[in-house]
Amino acid sequence: MVNPFAASFGVNPPLLVGRDALLEEFADAIDEGPGTAGRATLYTGARGSGKTVMLNAVEERARERGWLVISETASPGFVGRITGQHLPRLLRQLDPKAVVRRLRSVTAPFNAGAVGWETIEHHVARVGLRNQLELLTDLLRQGRTGVLITLDEIHRQQIVELREIAVAIQHSFREDREVAFVGAGLASSVSDLASDDVLTFLRRADRHHLGPVDRADVERGFRVPIEAAGRRIGDAALQVMVEASDGYPFLLQLIGSHAWRRNPRTAEVSLADARHGVAQARRRLGTLVHEPALADTSGVGRDFLRAMALDDGPSKMADIAARLGVSDNYASQYRLRLIAAELIQPVRHGYVDFVLPYLREYLRSHLERS
Repeated sequence: MVNPFAASFGVNPPLLVGRDALLEEFADAIDEGPGTAGRATLYTGARGSGKTVMLNAVEERARERGWLVISETASPGFVGRITGQHLPRLLRQLDPKAVVRRLRSVTAPFNAGAVGWETIEHHVARVGLRNQLELLTDLLRQGRTGVLITLDEIHRQQIVELREIAVAIQHSFREDREVAFVGAGLASSVSDLASDDVLTFLRRADRHHLGPVDRADVERGFRVPIEAAGRRIGDAALQVMVEASDGYPFLLQLIGSHAWRRNPRTAEVSLADARHGVAQARRRLGTLVHEPALADTSGVGRDFLRAMALDDGPSKMADIAARLGVSDNYASQYRLRLIAAELIQPVRHGYVDFVLPYLREYLRSHLERS
């Protein structure tokens, strides 16, 4: 039996749970036509919250409606890839007459020599992003469809290119063109960009924070793929896995994958399998999620998190400041930075707690080794 769980970042899970309302909202924006707010949408969330999977899902909704999709990541050169690869490819598909083969030379009679041809293409990479979008949407009007551009891992380092795509999309919106844009990134990155004068459309975009998934949806996320793949799971095993996942989408897939893998030929995922899956997933989470998250954090930020890890539950800000030997005001500055990075969250007045599941335990284990 094939393992039904997808324990890799950005890979579609067997069942996307807890995001149905958001997907319907985007689908409605596509159906309702130009001017609908949801045609510019941003998804934010911590690592492993399912941002890339949401992009995959909205792309699928768009394709179901006959829309074309351009899927990119905000890495250096993404505008060049859109104008030099994606848009020319789509334009060639929609307008085959744009590419003409013309006889250039004949070195001998046709049955004995070589014939030279040259290709003349009307849609060339030198055309700007805005012009290409106009050409594409003009062609798409015949079929009453549009084009969706998705952009993953939005961050300020690519602000010049983000400004370029923002200008093109804003003009498309002003001209009532069938264009939609969906981006994803950490909340801190998106908020930082929204303050830019050129990127005003980000402030007006629908913004959705992808938090933990409800318990009932997590149960479905485990049970339905297991049963669809030909096995079953008892209530006790299921509850162990649900409790351990903490509503965290990526952890759900990790636990399910490792629990399934322990005895893949048995008819039922047992309680022992569930506990094994939880233990293995927690270890993998450290490498896949905690380490990268901490790598982006300053030394003082990591010290702040280590001070929090000494508590069994939410940490009092006054205690953190005392452990660090700094003023309350200094500690509050790093509190705000870590909240923006989605590593911690305020839980009540004067208290903070971790956002990422098992980060406390991960930090404690590293404190013991040091």
